[in-house]
Amino acid sequence: MTSPAVAVEIESVGLVFGAQTDAPTVALQDVSCRFEPGKVTALIGPSGCGKSTLLQIARGFLNPTQGRLRFVEIASGTETSRPAMATVWQAFNLFPWLTVLENVAFGLDLAGVPRVERDARARKAIAAVDLNGFENRFPRQLSGGMRQRVGIARALVMEPDVLLLDEPFGALDAQTRLVLQEQLSKLVETSGTTAILVTHSIEEAILLADRIIVMTARPGRVCDQIDVSLPRPRSLATTHEPQYAVLFDRIYGMLRDEVMRAMIIESEGA
Repeated sequence: MTSPAVAVEIESVGLVFGAQTDAPTVALQDVSCRFEPGKVTALIGPSGCGKSTLLQIARGFLNPTQGRLRFVEIASGTETSRPAMATVWQAFNLFPWLTVLENVAFGLDLAGVPRVERDARARKAIAAVDLNGFENRFPRQLSGGMRQRVGIARALVMEPDVLLLDEPFGALDAQTRLVLQEQLSKLVETSGTTAILVTHSIEEAILLADRIIVMTARPGRVCDQIDVSLPRPRSLATTHEPQYAVLFDRIYGMLRDEVMRAMIIESEGA
């Protein structure tokens, strides 16, 4: 049975670290946004603006100081329980003593999925990220890009309703990053999974996202929300389109101002 489409809503969320101390840090302030089902939403902003913090609130790892997180079933408009979620981190976080197949199947094993089924699902996920033939390799035998593809397969094999991506390609070289951006774009499109992507890359946000949420310097707030109407599939060739240049310049203009403001804040606090 297909899970109902569920939107993730952030309503007037604020988060203060060390609220009971003499030097509290306001990480997020009055953030409201919505992550639509079946769409890719990118969060972009200066370092330290709270992008990853917002992702952790959506995942349930952090509770906001104010405001709330809720999940809304699209068909009925009613609030519902948390949908199934999986996360891909910048760090590969693979178990070095397990093979590719065992790493990908690990979550299914914990969930008690029978071995025949979990192996079949793991092999399907491995094939989806073009790693056929590497099932019995260990992480040390793989390149960085291949290890991150294993991480993506490990998340996708759980068939999540919401896929959270925290700078998934940040540790990779530029060429590998471009290839994996295209690959991830195709995977998300074909799966219909809701995806929330944290990135510092304007290019990555435009190539992967249906909507881009631009955040301010700390305390993080929503500066703008931009719909990306560029046709899919998108690739490196998309970066030569006039509409891409318009979007890039618009986002860069906002980010430049916020990055400058963040630098001033840091220098004053030094």
